[in-house]
Amino acid sequence: MESLRSRRRWLRLSALVATLGSLLGVAACTSSSSKSASSSSSSASSSAESTNSGTVTAGANDLQTAYENTVRAVLPSVVQITAGDSLGSGIVYDNKGDIVTNAHVVGSATSFQVTLANSSTTVDASLVASYPANDLAVIKLKSVPSGLKPAAFGDSSKVAVGQIVMAMGNPLGLSSSVTQGIVSAVGRTVSESRSADNPQGATIPNMVQTSAAINPGNSGGALVNLNNEVIGINTLAAVDSSQSGSSAQAPGIGFAIPASSVTRLADQMIKSGKVTDSGRAALGVTVRTVLTGTSADQTGVGVVSVTSGGPAAKAGLQAGDIITKVDGKDTPTVSQLSEVLATLTPGQQVQVSYLRGGATRTATVTLGTL
Repeated sequence: MESLRSRRRWLRLSALVATLGSLLGVAACTSSSSKSASSSSSSASSSAESTNSGTVTAGANDLQTAYENTVRAVLPSVVQITAGDSLGSGIVYDNKGDIVTNAHVVGSATSFQVTLANSSTTVDASLVASYPANDLAVIKLKSVPSGLKPAAFGDSSKVAVGQIVMAMGNPLGLSSSVTQGIVSAVGRTVSESRSADNPQGATIPNMVQTSAAINPGNSGGALVNLNNEVIGINTLAAVDSSQSGSSAQAPGIGFAIPASSVTRLADQMIKSGKVTDSGRAALGVTVRTVLTGTSADQTGVGVVSVTSGGPAAKAGLQAGDIITKVDGKDTPTVSQLSEVLATLTPGQQVQVSYLRGGATRTATVTLGTL
């Protein structure tokens, strides 16, 4: 009996050992397969990384080539303009020697020295026309050198946020310099403060905002896409006045006049010697910011004079009136009035609220052309 029990225990033990052996064999096999799969995965991952690395390198090389091609294609069309003690940039507009630039670059001067990108000698130029309201001007070379290369201007409607751009010009006198960035925004309305070169200041609609660095001397230069097209004229950088009461240039925020405005206005100036149709709305008044109450923040736009037969005059506005709203928007300062008008169009009818003798009045004004 004892022998039978021992034999049964031995059989159960043998079965247990066999089962454990089988399990251990399966486990080992699974581990081996796992190692094999891991090895294959590692090999595939390494191969993928190698492929991705090659793709990234190729992409980087393609982008660098695109940059270099654009610089070679467009930079020869960007010139340096010297007006007395001032220095700025310009863009060759046509093969007749016309050059577009900012009105604040030419200032009150009528004669200039122009240095081409591929030359160290200067060429004399004279003023064709200046339009400070849009900070745009055209000058003309007195003698057209051989090989003068006009720039190609792009379609403003195709400019989109995120597009890669380059700013070309002569910042701080460093000729033929290039910076890069992206289009940060489109359709910006930006006001320029008054200066010696532009005593009236300017409010410019539909500007292209860019992260490409725009420094003094870049004004009038080209904002260019990778299709070798000028999409705007570099005009100004944003100013941050919040730092300890002082004003400093805000990095990465610059603005350019869109190509559509440049070509439309430049064509008029070249043909007629002036802007004949700005496409911008006007009230036909001369104004200044005035106090409307006892505190400094109670202000409005005082009418200094009214153009005879102009939109405001026809609507009954007079010198001494204080404009407080246009088209439902507050106009506490001249700058804000200009910004509102920049969003409107000639021929549009708007409601104008104003103070006369302390009483609020409203008139319907059919806007004229600036």
